[in-house]
Amino acid sequence: MRNRGFSLIELLIAIVIVGVLAAIALPAYTSQLRKSARAEAQSFMTTAAGNQQQYLLNRRAYASSLDPSSSGYLGVAPPADLNGKYTFTVAATAGLPPTFTLTATAIGAQANDACPTMFIDSAGNRNPPACW
Repeated sequence: MRNRGFSLIELLIAIVIVGVLAAIALPAYTSQLRKSARAEAQSFMTTAAGNQQQYLLNRRAYASSLDPSSSGYLGVAPPADLNGKYTFTVAATAGLPPTFTLTATAIGAQANDACPTMFIDSAGNRNPPACW
C-alpha cells in the first residue's frame, strides 16, 4: 500500500516558491503605498494653497499655521491617515508682497520615499518638480 501525500522535499519547494514571490511582491507593494501617501499629501497641499489665497483675500495676509489653536490658523487640517507619514508646516512672510511656503516632510517609513520633502509656495512653484 502506497502513502498518499506530500513529501518533505515537495513541501519545502512550495515554501521556497512562496517565499520568493513574497520577496518580490512586498517591496513593490510598499512602494505603491508610499506613492499613494505622497499623492494624498500633494492633494492636501494643493487644497491648503488654495485656502491660503482665500485667506489672503479675507485678511490681507497669509495664514501662518495649520494648528487650530493658533491665531493665524489656515482653517484646513491634514487628513488623519497622513499624521504618521508627513509633518506639514507653513511659513508665511508679511512683506510686500506677502508670501507663503507649505512644506511636507516625510516621517517614519514614508521617509524612504523618492520624495521625502515637498514644497509649494504662493507663486505656485512646486518642488521638487519630478515629484509633482
